[in-house]
Amino acid sequence: MISDVLSTPGHLISLAARGFARLSEARLKPLGFGVGHLPVLVALRDGKASSQRDLARFARVEQPPMAQMLDRMARDGLIERTPDPEDGRSSRITLTAAAQARLPDAIDVLLEGNREVLDGFTRDETELLISMLKRVIANLDRIAHGPSAAGTSGKASS
Repeated sequence: MISDVLSTPGHLISLAARGFARLSEARLKPLGFGVGHLPVLVALRDGKASSQRDLARFARVEQPPMAQMLDRMARDGLIERTPDPEDGRSSRITLTAAAQARLPDAIDVLLEGNREVLDGFTRDETELLISMLKRVIANLDRIAHGPSAAGTSGKASS
């Protein structure tokens, strides 16, 4: 039945993700950030990436959309590009002072939203939810990138 499809984990996770994105987007906009900026901001803040290629890998997006986002972020004064001294073909990307100054407020806003959305959940329930979502993401990554990515589920057919 259709109602069963609307109660599947995939559909419910999708609804929750869209709800989180709308909430976060509304709260980040006054700070000059968007939800899509978050992986880039965190990676640059924590020193986990500094090239477009590394940022795309970290954010789990393809290079063309990452290039477009970085262009917009540079236009909006959130990042700066400088030539990479080790590879003249690429640039090193860093956060601007303005982005660094606003980032703690953005993180606070996002954490507050998460607390509000998880109102009524115990600490154990929250930790279990996080653990299960990480497992779902790992399974999705395995399916998309593993040996069975060619369209089989890895199960023997009858």
